[in-house]
Amino acid sequence: MVNVRVHLQPIVGMINLPTVLKTAILPGETAERLFIATQVGEILYPGNGVIETFLDIREQVLRLGTSRGGYDERGLLGLAFHPEFSGNGLFYLHYSVAGTQGPGALPGPFQPDPCDPGTLNLRWTDREVRYDHIDTVEEWILEPDGQPRKLRTLLNLRRPFFNHNGVNSLNFSPENGKLVLTTGDGGSGYDPFHLSQDDMEIAGKIIEIDVTTDGFLTDPPVATRFDELPQSIQESLTVIAKGVRNITGIAYQRMNDRYIKYVGNVGQDLVESIFSFVDYDPLPNLGWPGWEGVFPTSIIRNCPGNSAQNEKIFAYYNEAVDLSTQRLMPLISYFHQDPRPDKFAGTALTGVQPYMGNAIPDLTGNVVFTDFVRRGQTPPRGVLACTGIRTDCKLNELSAIGVDYDFGSQSAYYVSLGTNLDQTRLYLGVYGSASVANLNQGTVFEIIRSLL
Repeated sequence: MVNVRVHLQPIVGMINLPTVLKTAILPGETAERLFIATQVGEILYPGNGVIETFLDIREQVLRLGTSRGGYDERGLLGLAFHPEFSGNGLFYLHYSVAGTQGPGALPGPFQPDPCDPGTLNLRWTDREVRYDHIDTVEEWILEPDGQPRKLRTLLNLRRPFFNHNGVNSLNFSPENGKLVLTTGDGGSGYDPFHLSQDDMEIAGKIIEIDVTTDGFLTDPPVATRFDELPQSIQESLTVIAKGVRNITGIAYQRMNDRYIKYVGNVGQDLVESIFSFVDYDPLPNLGWPGWEGVFPTSIIRNCPGNSAQNEKIFAYYNEAVDLSTQRLMPLISYFHQDPRPDKFAGTALTGVQPYMGNAIPDLTGNVVFTDFVRRGQTPPRGVLACTGIRTDCKLNELSAIGVDYDFGSQSAYYVSLGTNLDQTRLYLGVYGSASVANLNQGTVFEIIRSLL
């Protein structure tokens, strides 16, 4: 990969944590606007030198950051505008619903123990009682008077844990016009109940939703499995990938008359990965929980007599073997520890977008991605990086992108990555804290060619 350097040009600042960055054309207008969804429940857009509020559902979103030091993976996680939004005003939301907090599916943290078969075959029981919260996917419309109104609920999903709900979780497919929902494995760590490999579980899947059907109910039931949904809703859903741990949405790159699909899968302890595929047959399987990117999923523990070293042992040996020939190989994997001087040690993948513009020539046709924070850097800084296209099922090279911007002494966690409708512009969401409860520390930048 070539060395690339970019500049960050601020667009808006002092906002809450930005989870989704998308552009759309408002009805009655001709130019695209940038829309910013915040984790706490706002949708904002810059206009005429001020920040306008498109929608505010903070009262409907579960209260965030009340424990775990303020870190949270719930909230307003998905926003998608219908491909004909400028004409029909339809848009879609995915968020964690206020007032649905439960005790969680397990009493404490989970780690499998290969010496204890009981930890390898857990089942999620008493689901109507033992859960963390409920997520909802809704269809809204922008009325002619400019006021958004909810039309219907598409899905209500009961989630076992607070984390791994996905982010940038709603996108429309340019291939068939369907809404695509990306769901994480349900949370905790190591997928305790193996939901992502179970074909009947909704968790850990990439799902196309046909929003043109009228089979959705006024008040659909809360579900965790496909067979808990009415037949009319089941018929509107198509699983297009499985074996997902935690995912940063899906992005499409047109190549000739086909589309490459890119999905970023957040790792457990060792690896962050981006997968790419074109076809759905056979069904792409990202391999989790048997595989964490390029590695069999491992448990890290200190080496006896030497706390500076650690060993990695297989978490699920049998499942790793079973999936070894079925899984989709990642396009790239990068690592939480990397001794190579030209690479970086990442933490968590937060966004993946193809760039098809010409304003940054060295990035044209490449795939850009972000990591939450580079390990070992003080003050904390996120990572911007890129990779190219590869079709021979071998691991691709990747490069960190140099950033021409001075954050001073403030923390800068890279929390989201977005693009415009024709993928010729890139937007970066940065937050000054790892806690969603620390409000108004967000800035959204456009990524442009370096001025240096």
